[in-house]
Order: sequence, then C-alpha cells, then structure tokens
Amino acid sequence: MTTAPPAVLTIAGSDSGGGAGIQADLRTFFACGVHGMTAVTAVTVQNTLGVTGFTELPPEVVAAQIEAVAADIGVRAAKTGMLASAGIIAAVADACERVHIGRSGSTPFVVDPVAASMHGDPLLREDALDALRRRLFPMATLVTPNLDEVALLTGITVTDRASQRKAAEALHAFGPQWALVKGGHLWTDPECVDLLYDGRRFVELPGPRYDTKHTHGSGDTIASSITSALAKGADVPEAVRFGKEFVVRSVRDAYPLGGGVGPVSPFWRLDGALPELELPELGL
Repeated sequence: MTTAPPAVLTIAGSDSGGGAGIQADLRTFFACGVHGMTAVTAVTVQNTLGVTGFTELPPEVVAAQIEAVAADIGVRAAKTGMLASAGIIAAVADACERVHIGRSGSTPFVVDPVAASMHGDPLLREDALDALRRRLFPMATLVTPNLDEVALLTGITVTDRASQRKAAEALHAFGPQWALVKGGHLWTDPECVDLLYDGRRFVELPGPRYDTKHTHGSGDTIASSITSALAKGADVPEAVRFGKEFVVRSVRDAYPLGGGVGPVSPFWRLDGALPELELPELGL
C-alpha cells in the first residue's frame, strides 16, 4: 500500500469551461502531488468568452461539504475562490472555525478574494466585500488579491511599486497573517512583480511578463499551488515562492481554447514524466 498524499481543500465555484475555479484548482493540486477535495459554492455558466450566469449553492450545503471531508479525511491546507455572497462567506467562516481551518486552528488557510472574472463579469454579490474583510481575512494565513480586487477591497488603485506597498499595508490591516498583492495587472510594468507582506517586511517576487492573452485561471493556479506547498510543510515565504514559479511556468505554457481567453497550463509538470503511450488499434 502507498501512503496517501496530503489532502487539500478548495472552497470555490465551478467553471463549466474548465479554465478556472475548482477545475483549475484540482489540476494544480494533482500537478503538485496533493489530493484535492472540493466544497462547491456556486455553478457558473461560462466559457472562454465570459460568464453568462451563476447559481449559488445553499450556504448550509457549502458548510456541510467542508465538515464532511474534514471529519473523515482531514485537511492539511485549504483555500477559497469564488464565494458569491455574504451568506456563503459566513457559512464558510463558521465551518472552517469548527474544523480548525485558519489562524485560530492548525490548518493553513489561503483566501483568494475572487470578485470578478477576468472578463469583468461579477462573481461576488455587493454585500459580500465587507463579509470578506470582516470574517475571512482575519482567519487567513494568506490573502492573494489581484489589483482589481485590491481596489475593491481597499479603495487603493495600484499604479506603481509605491502604491503596491500601500495596498499591501491596507490589506494586512484587515487581519491576515500575510498579504500578497499580485502585480500581473500592472500593465505599465515590464515585469510581473508580486509583493508579499507580513506587517514587518516586504518581499518582492519578480517574474517575466509573457506576450499572451491566455491567462484564464492564473489567480486560482497560484493560490492552489501555494496551498499545496503549505500542505507539504513549507512556510509562507517558501510556499509563495513556489507558487510564483509554478504560475510563471503555467503562463508560459498557456494554450488557446475556444474563441476567447485560454487557460494557463500546469502540464509542464508532466513533461518527460511519462513515456509516450502507444494506443493499439481497437479492431472494431
């Protein structure tokens, strides 16, 4: 018998196009060598061109999924994605506290405050931003907003490295242990510099900016790769460095799909790992 890999939980919405959401999380978990579990919060109707609608699950069902896997399998680390509404956020916070996920417990907790799709389609009800700030951020080991989410949460528009630092300080003031301000949307910067902050020190994580529009799921991918590293025992700076390298390579290997924006690809982790498969004729 083999030993089970660390079990990691994503609490997020489903992407029918397979590029982001729990689909991207599970792809990344597999590529990082952890066992992925899900608590589905919402089902989106989307493809590479955008989101045309979503249906939330009842908050009590979301909470029950978290508690079911925690009670039987255990959770070594957890992350959030699309949470949709204040009611779901409250249910997630309560359930995570009961099973000791988050800063008051023993399980690292990454909060990715997904507010809109990359096409600008809203994925968060208006009443939910304050619930994120009040309930989930103080529980978080790490929060990982992009610059659009930073502006919604803090009112700060990041235009350069100095305002990125101010945004990190404002996010940290909401209570997480660490804040990561991702710089991918700072289009005037020739690099993609992510900034990590714990209230005392800033850590800059530079990366290349690739000439591609195919970046669907990049936020989910960095958050889930960081969560995977935390589950394997890395500290936060180590885990974030791993996640940065993971998403850089995934953006490098992104592929076109459909008529719009294709997904980033964690398939680089499989390069050379498997022999070429020879499929015999079926003889039908």
